[in-house]
Amino acid sequence: MISLETIQKKLGISASFVEQGGVQWLAMDAANVRGLAQAMNEIRARFITITAYQLPKDEGFRLEYHWDLEGRLLGFSMQLAGKSIDSIYDLCEAVDWIEREVHEEYGIDFTGREYEPLLLRQGVTPGVNLRDVVGATKENI
Repeated sequence: MISLETIQKKLGISASFVEQGGVQWLAMDAANVRGLAQAMNEIRARFITITAYQLPKDEGFRLEYHWDLEGRLLGFSMQLAGKSIDSIYDLCEAVDWIEREVHEEYGIDFTGREYEPLLLRQGVTPGVNLRDVVGATKENI
């Protein structure tokens, strides 16, 4: 079984994993997302999904990348300063749909890939997070 320390070394991160809710979590710099995908490929981890959160006020967004390694759930949390992060689609095809969904819902750009046409709804504007629309009704959204 591949140790968590081996993963940390591959990623060049000295921080330790923290277990929470059955997931081994590691906070990372968003600039290292491609290195993460490459390391996960090397150790034959399976990509699961990305969870996106809009943080309060103007604090930006947090993305959590989830992977399975030999039955262990690994979570990598990344806070975005802006609204973009490198795509890992060319390194991990399984990320295709979720990158597109996060792009459409939150307007986060996964640089290095194309999205059009929109998949989840009609229109041309990504990033319509409905909870942020003040006075929204079904008729005017």
